[in-house]
Amino acid sequence: MIQIRALAKHYQMGTTIVRALDGVDLDVFAGEMISITGASGSGKSTLMHLLGCLDRPTAGEYWLDGDLVSHMTDRQLAIVRNSKIGFVFQTFNLIQRTSAVDNVAVPLFYARRTRTREPSLKALERVGLAGRAHHTPSELSGGERQRVAIARAIVNEPKILLADEPTGNLDSRTGRQIMDIFHELNRSGVTIILVTHEMSVAVQAQRVVRMKDGKKLEDRAVDSTFRSELLSVEPREPERSPPTARPIGV
Repeated sequence: MIQIRALAKHYQMGTTIVRALDGVDLDVFAGEMISITGASGSGKSTLMHLLGCLDRPTAGEYWLDGDLVSHMTDRQLAIVRNSKIGFVFQTFNLIQRTSAVDNVAVPLFYARRTRTREPSLKALERVGLAGRAHHTPSELSGGERQRVAIARAIVNEPKILLADEPTGNLDSRTGRQIMDIFHELNRSGVTIILVTHEMSVAVQAQRVVRMKDGKKLEDRAVDSTFRSELLSVEPREPERSPPTARPIGV
């Protein structure tokens, strides 16, 4: 499904080269659920942006579903994003004055789908919000807004779901409910990649990839020993956006 080799993303700040991602190798197999974790500045969000075809690498190769996407044009990357990848973010990113069902339908408009209502309602039903389809985000709780965001991410039936700190703005009970939805989607065959600083979330995946200083520090299956080790680590703040800098090689 996903294969990356020596993937790098560098930025130039004045005369300094910032290696946000520095020669990472990673394989993700179809149907897996993995977590990517690390401290602020570790490179985990940069890696997610590259995996999501939101940016191009400075160097290295990225194969997605048999296609070499690391050398694609912006238009080609947009086609891949719209057809194969769904995104869930910490801040929901919903259109405030638009109903839940119309928020979910947004990716269908970009894909130029003529029928949008039926698949949007079906996606809301999958996340348990069929009864709130015509409510606006301001009329929904934080957990419900995140469910709408997940429904929007899956309405195109993507093969991969990328979630960046999906429980970061939620209380622990609501966060567990959101994770239950991810597990159900994973059981249905969706490949899920979670970027999180919360170890209680990370250990719910089948594998955990730990990042540090732009490099892959560890890639390990979650067993009872590793679970205990991760849960003993003090939670860290979510990764902040990198300072404005000029990408190299793009």
